[in-house]
Amino acid sequence: MSWQGTLLNNFLRATVKRRLALIETVNPSIAFSARARLEIIARCIPPAAFGVAIEHIDMNGVCAERVLATGARPNRAILYVHGGAYIMGSPRLYRALAARLSAAAHAAVFVPAYRLAPEHPWPAALEDVCHCWHGLLAQGYASQQLIIAGDSAGGGLALAALLELRDKNGPLPAAVITFSPWTDLAGEGESLRRNAEADPLLLASLLSPVAQLYYANTDPQVPRVSPLYGNLDGLPPLLIHAGNTEILLSDAERFVIKAQAAGVNTTLKIWDHTPHVVPLFAPLLPEAKQCIQESGAYARAHFQAGIA
Repeated sequence: MSWQGTLLNNFLRATVKRRLALIETVNPSIAFSARARLEIIARCIPPAAFGVAIEHIDMNGVCAERVLATGARPNRAILYVHGGAYIMGSPRLYRALAARLSAAAHAAVFVPAYRLAPEHPWPAALEDVCHCWHGLLAQGYASQQLIIAGDSAGGGLALAALLELRDKNGPLPAAVITFSPWTDLAGEGESLRRNAEADPLLLASLLSPVAQLYYANTDPQVPRVSPLYGNLDGLPPLLIHAGNTEILLSDAERFVIKAQAAGVNTTLKIWDHTPHVVPLFAPLLPEAKQCIQESGAYARAHFQAGIA
């Protein structure tokens, strides 16, 4: 772990995690309040670097942002599903990460503003992600030149969408990349208990009530809610990142074990003492910058394989 990581973890533990511990009951008003605060933070994030083009677009009925870094190839694209526990988050909040990923992968990055819970429970977000995928195909992108990526809840959504696309016999992306994916909304992961204190950012006790705002009256073990419980046969190559002190570590580990057992080409990268969704902290952490560079290289390799 870098010295920057030590400082950041201490800061997150003393601020964000301490504030989360004050929440006694998770309800819609809490979700709306958290969303509003996060959007205030998003407006304070500096604009994307010089040379990065940001375009507001319609993706088959879903509003989105297209982010293209200097030198990126517009005929290659990443559909990036943002995190936020299914109740918050936005393309604006992810512009910096999208710009860095676009530069590293040499591809356009599309970040949809999918519908959020609790006002839009499952399957609204999943439907929106699938609409965006079909929107990219309608724009003329070859599936071999497309990658689906996402983090946290967005990582779970990306994997759930992958199962949906496969089961409908549609074209699949060249690969999938996820950061700290939330794959099990039933909360059966052992790391929820083992890493409850070690995780510098997330509070394990909040995961279940927040998840219920999303899946509502649906069984959380339905594969399109929690992709961990799905049949993983026939999926494209997967790259999954997670931190060894995250409460969601087991979500990544168990998904990788199951995918490998199904014959899926799967790579798991475990980062030492990094916070949840490490690439979000790229301006501060060398581990975050390395994570983005490795993910970009993985994307480029699979785009190239698609050409062949």
